[in-house]
Amino acid sequence: MTDGRIDLAKHVRDIPDFPKEGILFRDIMPLLQDPVALRESVDRIIEYGTGKHIDMVLGAEARGFILGAAVAYGLGAGFVCARKPGKLPYRTISAEYDLEYGTDKLEVHEDAIKPGQNVLVHDDLLATGGTAKAKIELVEKLGGIVVGCAFLIELTALEGRAKLEGYDIFSLITY
Repeated sequence: MTDGRIDLAKHVRDIPDFPKEGILFRDIMPLLQDPVALRESVDRIIEYGTGKHIDMVLGAEARGFILGAAVAYGLGAGFVCARKPGKLPYRTISAEYDLEYGTDKLEVHEDAIKPGQNVLVHDDLLATGGTAKAKIELVEKLGGIVVGCAFLIELTALEGRAKLEGYDIFSLITY
């Protein structure tokens, strides 16, 4: 790349027919295993979040935890885990969402975000937008303010960005 940044997409592996036939899975594990690509991914998301006065970064399990916690650290923010039902030990609130291959639900602790806190919603992938919309719903139920949504990968053909209209969206890699 001309700006001195590496091409992060070269570190993403395509796996056809996973988790079911007809789905092309974008595997970020090779990117996470490469120290330069990992650092650059985290640094570029931190760069996006700088100046947004972020109090919390919210990431969904499991891959959203990996970069999300590192981004929170880099921004001097806290980190909130959005998990599948029954995985969090304290009282929770939940939001249901559709995936390109089914439905699911996410939960956060009811005290994870304080009213008025600025929150960066993060995940490894923006596909249909269902997971991101559920995370936004969780933040807003708790009175938080979504100041941005940052993704490692965006699958533009699935038009997930349309479900997030009105929110600031940032994606490092687009397909």
